[in-house]
Order: sequence, then C-alpha cells, then structure tokens
Amino acid sequence: MTTQSATNARQMERNRMRAVMNNIILHLHPTRVPVSALRWTYTWGLGGMSALLVVILISTGILLMFRYDASVERAYTSIQYLETQVMFGSMLRAIHHWSANLLLITVFLHMLRVFFTGSYRGGHATNWIVGIVLLLLVLSFNFTGYLLPWDQLAYWAVTVATSLIGYLPVIGGPLTTFLLGGPEVGQATLRNFYAIHVAVLPAIMILVMSYHFWRIRKDGDISQPERKEKVAKVTTIPYLVQIELAAAAALLAGIALWAMFLPAPLEALANPAHPPNPAKAAWYFLGFQELLLHMHPLAAVMLPSFILLGLALIPFWDRRDEDIGVYFRSRVGKKVAAAASVLGVLLPIALVLLDEFWVDFPAWFPSLPTIVSNGLIPLLLTLAGLAAIYVALKAVFKANRSEATLGLGTFLFVSLMVLTVIGIFFRGSNMALIWPW
Repeated sequence: MTTQSATNARQMERNRMRAVMNNIILHLHPTRVPVSALRWTYTWGLGGMSALLVVILISTGILLMFRYDASVERAYTSIQYLETQVMFGSMLRAIHHWSANLLLITVFLHMLRVFFTGSYRGGHATNWIVGIVLLLLVLSFNFTGYLLPWDQLAYWAVTVATSLIGYLPVIGGPLTTFLLGGPEVGQATLRNFYAIHVAVLPAIMILVMSYHFWRIRKDGDISQPERKEKVAKVTTIPYLVQIELAAAAALLAGIALWAMFLPAPLEALANPAHPPNPAKAAWYFLGFQELLLHMHPLAAVMLPSFILLGLALIPFWDRRDEDIGVYFRSRVGKKVAAAASVLGVLLPIALVLLDEFWVDFPAWFPSLPTIVSNGLIPLLLTLAGLAAIYVALKAVFKANRSEATLGLGTFLFVSLMVLTVIGIFFRGSNMALIWPW
C-alpha cells in the first residue's frame, strides 16, 4: 500500500469514527440548543456530571471486581490487599468510593435545580417522577455497596439501616428477610448485596437513565423561560459539546486529586460482638435515623413516604406555565424561598431540642399505646405543621400556589439537610446530643 493510500485509509477511518461519535452525541442531544441553555449558572452541569459519575462508577466497579471476594472470610482481606498490594488499587477504590458519594449529591442537587426552576411542569411530569426513581436507585447503590468492605463501619451501618427497613408497612418484614438472607447480617447478606450491587442495580440504572434521556428529547429538551422574542439557537456540535468536555475534564481531575489525598475509609474488621457506640447508619440516612429518635419507627417511615409521594404529585398540583425555567418563579418566590430556608434551619433545631429536653408524649398520655402517643400524634402534628407552613407562606407573602409550593419544598429540603448535619456531628454515645467542638 502506498503512503497516499495509507493516509486516505486513516482519514476514512477517522471520518467513520467522527460520524459514529456525532450520532451518539446527537442521539443524546438535539441538533440545536438555545443559547440560554448553555449558561453554566442555569443547569450547573449537574445532569451531565451525574451521567459521567455513573460511567466512572461502572468502570471502576468492574476493575474492583477482579480483586474483590464476596465472602465474610475474605472480603476484608481482599480490600486490604487491594489497598496495599495492587498498583493504584487504593486510588481506584477511592475514586469509586468518592464518586458514589458525589453522585448522590449531584443527583440531589439536580433535582433541586429542576424543582427551583419549576421544570417539572410543561409536560415534564413523567421525567420528574423518573428523576425521583433515579435518586432512589442511587441511594440503593450506595446502600448495597456500603457493606462490601466488611469493616465495622459498613457492618453496623447496614445493620442499623436494614432494621429501619423492617418498619415499612406490609413489605418491611419480607424485604428485610430478603436482603439479609436470614435473621441477621452475615454471609447471605454479603452475597445478596454484592449481586444486587454489581448486577441488578446497574442493569436497572442503565435502562432508567436511557429512558430519562429519551424523555428529555421527547419533551423538547430541558425547560427554558418563555420569551416573546425568538430564541437564538446554536448547533450542539461544537458549542454544547465543548462545554460538556470541559466540565467532564474538570470533574475527572477533581475526583482524581481528591482520591490521591483522601483514601476511601476502611476501619477494623467487622465484629458482630462489639457494636460501636453510637451505631449510625450511612451519612445519607442519618436524617431519617434522627427522625427515629423523636417518633415511633412506623411514623418515622410514613413521614418520608408521604413526602416522596407529595414530590411525585407536585406536577399535578402546580400546573402554572408562566414561569417555567425561572429560578424561584418571581421576586415573591425568592422571598418565600429565603423565609422557608431560615425556617428550615431554625424550626428543626428548636424541635429537636424541645423533644430532647421537654416534650414526652408517652409520659403525657400514659394510657395510650406507644404507636399512638409517640407515633400517630407526632406524625399528625408534623403533617399539620407542614400544611400550616404552606398556608402561612401563601398568606404572609401573598404568594400563588406555585410560589407557596416552592416555599414548602424548600423548607423540607433544608430541614432534611439540618437533620442530617445533626445526625453526623451532634450525636454521640447512646445517640445523645453533644457539642462536637
């Protein structure tokens, strides 16, 4: 083959590869996008970062499988071997670990962005519900992967979390038995979690993510504020792609640097006979664990279940189309969100302190069953309080239904973060309140 022929062959191969890549990109994106959609401060790149993190997790997870042994006798030592003997093993595990934690944060923030811009409206209701499913899948991924190192932190966090699942109405008992594979965390639990983590959840995640991307295209791409004038558009290639590549490079570099300087945690070998004090769930479940300290477990399970159901139904409650794609809806919406944020910080702290040092429903109503005095009463009071907050925000700020819904959602999100922070930093031995500094 002549030099000219070889050059032509290489050029044809590059053209074919470019065509394939363009087809993949344009399968995920429309051919043209509004200029305003390229603003970093509108989407913050959270959806793209989440998708990239899933790719990182699947890639690093496959590599980790070559050295991991899902048995109680060798799981911990296989992690130790990976950390100390395998070249770049510690960094690989750290990238996987921190990417999993970061994915949970980016998916949560992505949903917040959609909520704050009202982008669940205008025909995007289905994808909003799919987004909630994806958040639950990410939680499941982190939960099942948490046990695999088989150290003290993992063993007791999963023990606490699976005990919480048992309080789910109807399905709690069977689901706990299925996950544990028996009465307690053991070999069957590790095998179950490993199989779910590396086989079941990735398959479901890929299917749901594919549907999510397809719905974005079908629903007319991401929502944008409606304008009277014609919106300028540019081609996806290269304008959107070059921004996504820059964001991907920055994310990869950041995760790599973080993993270099902060290895994934690994405590002592799991010991069922010596529980730590306090025995805490994983950090992303600590807001829920905090609820358990203040009300009956059944009520603590029902409250977030009602909130999740409410989130799923928001598109059918808030149908206003005038301010889709506008952060916080309006000036009134910004005031409502600010007030709800302050309330979301102060009220949970006040209620935690009151319940810790003064409120005692079982003692006040000794004749009532515990599930009523410490379950139904706090649950009904909490739901009534949320309704009162919605009404108050609407009345005080003369907000419409959409702005008041924004305020109530903001209050719930901020309250969850406050309860999580309390669980992480302000709970010590026997889950008593402490001052961490």
